[in-house]
Amino acid sequence: MKLYLIRHGRTVANETHLYCGSTDLPLSEKGIAELQQLHYNIPAGCRFLTSGMLRTEQTLYHLFGDVPHRIDSRFREVDFGVFEGKGYDELKEQPDYQAWISPDNEKNIPPGGESGEQMLQRVLEGLRELQKKQEDTVLITHGGVIAALMNHLFPEEEKNRYQWQPVPGSGYEIAQEGYRLLVCDGAENENNV
Repeated sequence: MKLYLIRHGRTVANETHLYCGSTDLPLSEKGIAELQQLHYNIPAGCRFLTSGMLRTEQTLYHLFGDVPHRIDSRFREVDFGVFEGKGYDELKEQPDYQAWISPDNEKNIPPGGESGEQMLQRVLEGLRELQKKQEDTVLITHGGVIAALMNHLFPEEEKNRYQWQPVPGSGYEIAQEGYRLLVCDGAENENNV
């Protein structure tokens, strides 16, 4: 089974550096334009799956057209709770924000939200179900989901979540022998692992 993890295209929240997990934002005009320049060489017979959020649905459409697909909400981004739609500059002096970001915001739960560990557990539940089906799958999901999965699957890399997080519209191909960065137009990538 091959799993293609693709991060949704850019949103206004991405462009303005706001926390956006559970907020159902559309792609920005810039995000749509960027996606329309990408052409992935995905093998025939792959099934398509999204988190069901508008930005993942729009990304699927702009990359692959109106293809049949399934939705699995377990692959949604982490819920930032009361920090949704806000940026660091707005939050940096708030005690509840400071408590969340330190010392370990993977374990800490933002008020009204979920921790990175909680998100990872629901994502792994979805991954186990995918693995049972043994079908090549293109999953259009979120940066935090991809980073958490890659960190979990490849701990020997000793990367943090920000090092794993792909830019909008890009991602990874995962197979039994490891992973590689997804490259547009079928070009080979020298970063195969």
